Amino acid sequence: MHKAYLVLARQLELLKLRAKIQQDTKEVLDQSQREYFLREQMRVIRRELGEDDDLDDPIDELRRKAAELDAPEYVKNQALHEIKRLAQQGMNSPEAGVIRTYLDWLFNLPWADEQEQEISIGEAEKVLDADHYGLEKVKERILEYLAVRKLAGNKMRSPILCFVGPPGVGKTSLGRSIARSLGRQFVRTSLGGVRDEAEIRGHRRTYIGAMPGRIVQSLKTVKSRSPVYVLDEVDKIGMDFRGDPTSALLEVLDPEQNNTFSDHYLEIPYDLSKVVFIATANQLDPIPAPLRDRMEIIEIGGYTEDEKLGIARGFLVPKQREFHGLQAEQLEISDAALLKLIREYTREAGVRNLEREIATLCRKVARKVAAASDIPLAEGETRALQTFAVDAGDITDYIGPERFAFGLAEEQDEIGVATGVTWSPTGGDVLAIEVLPVRGKGGLQLTGQLGEVMKESAQAAMSYARSRAEQFGIDPSYFDDHVIHIHVPEGAVPKEGPSAGITLTTALISAMTGSPVRRDVAMTGEVTLRGKVLGIGGLKEKTLAAHRAGIKTFILPKENTKDIVDLPDKVRQDLTLIPVSSMEEVLKVALPDLVVKPKAAVVRP
Repeated sequence: MHKAYLVLARQLELLKLRAKIQQDTKEVLDQSQREYFLREQMRVIRRELGEDDDLDDPIDELRRKAAELDAPEYVKNQALHEIKRLAQQGMNSPEAGVIRTYLDWLFNLPWADEQEQEISIGEAEKVLDADHYGLEKVKERILEYLAVRKLAGNKMRSPILCFVGPPGVGKTSLGRSIARSLGRQFVRTSLGGVRDEAEIRGHRRTYIGAMPGRIVQSLKTVKSRSPVYVLDEVDKIGMDFRGDPTSALLEVLDPEQNNTFSDHYLEIPYDLSKVVFIATANQLDPIPAPLRDRMEIIEIGGYTEDEKLGIARGFLVPKQREFHGLQAEQLEISDAALLKLIREYTREAGVRNLEREIATLCRKVARKVAAASDIPLAEGETRALQTFAVDAGDITDYIGPERFAFGLAEEQDEIGVATGVTWSPTGGDVLAIEVLPVRGKGGLQLTGQLGEVMKESAQAAMSYARSRAEQFGIDPSYFDDHVIHIHVPEGAVPKEGPSAGITLTTALISAMTGSPVRRDVAMTGEVTLRGKVLGIGGLKEKTLAAHRAGIKTFILPKENTKDIVDLPDKVRQDLTLIPVSSMEEVLKVALPDLVVKPKAAVVRP
């Protein structure tokens, strides 16, 4: 009986559990049937009222969208495949949300070809001139690019332009002007600090929250397959364990490959060949060589003083007056005041800081105008329009003391002091190089925080002077009895480069022979041990600095004669440019009092 009781009790528990499961299942089915019945009733009621559009079957609605999609056949096939998967799994499946999101991307991306606006070279030129002052070479290259697109259409793969230049010279705004001249949408993506390859190629759909890369996202946003796409700060892309974004850009920026660009999220090719890609960078060196090879580099130098003055007069002052609520009659800034801002309050290649200083002037004036408007008027009296004229002498009262000092030529001819010129990303400046021989045990002493290359230039200048000592009338024992001290002022500023070679040599020979260096002569060039003068870079910025400092004669390497055509007309007219190929030619110009003996003939056995 005990055993029979245990068997019956176990069987009873099983029957109770089975009955409970059946009851729960029946309740769930009843609930589902009830919801289905009610939903069908609502559908019939809506249909009778003529409001059944919103209650179509979701799968049928997706199939209709896929049929109406203006896209290549492989895109439609992919959409239908995903819809089939969704129908099999059901709308309540955990995978349904992922599939619906993917289909939304497919349906909303621009796949169809677009009618391109007719390109007018004349209108494009007007747009570029209206938006940018100067930059003639860059504008010319852009107009050539537009002319080829107009004539060749889609026959030629679009080259990828890369604007390289210092901050604030208008690289990004050039892309916006190109978009205006082409009549296309403008898209900008900043790549500064991007370290994840998925930012370019997108994530795989297996990840939660996966989405396409920035390229595809931007095209969906502007709803265009052929916008002007600016990839900003392409030189500041990083890399880490998540991949190398520059490698992903290789496919995007290759005209031969980007017609089948593969985004990890879409998993089907997307044609980027219609997109006009423009890259911008501050420096060329950080860009990897394979990526640099895919782009056409257009270098944009800094603006000259005259160009900055023109930009301030035509663009910055009117813009800031409008932003600060001032009328043109209320604030007038003279050219002398703008030049003072450019020279003594900013040191940059572009015009961003200049715009900030002009904005400061406008704020000061706006405060005075606003304060005057608070004074109540007598009945019938009208408020007179306040006017403010800002001249160079007023700048200190408005903004404060000068922040920078620009180099000027020496006041008189001096022994052992030669004027050189320097280049930096913010422009050029003149630099005095001082040489002082003092009694000692011989040797060379260098001060002024010189870089390794500049130290080597000083050693080369010293060796050249010793090898020509007899010609210059210097006692050979002079070098054993004197310490030659070479100093470049502004010791807190690092100085590097070989282009001060002829300046160092001139100052050295002047100090040892007692011949004064002409104060109105500046020079640049690399020197060899044989006294040959080699070419340098940054000639435009250096000549501008010399012109601004009041220099009359500029000595440059003969190799740089080809670069003279790029100099501003005013510089070419005011400066006497003397190309040289040897130190003998330099010394004739810079040290007119120096007597050079003819070189003794060398008899070889």
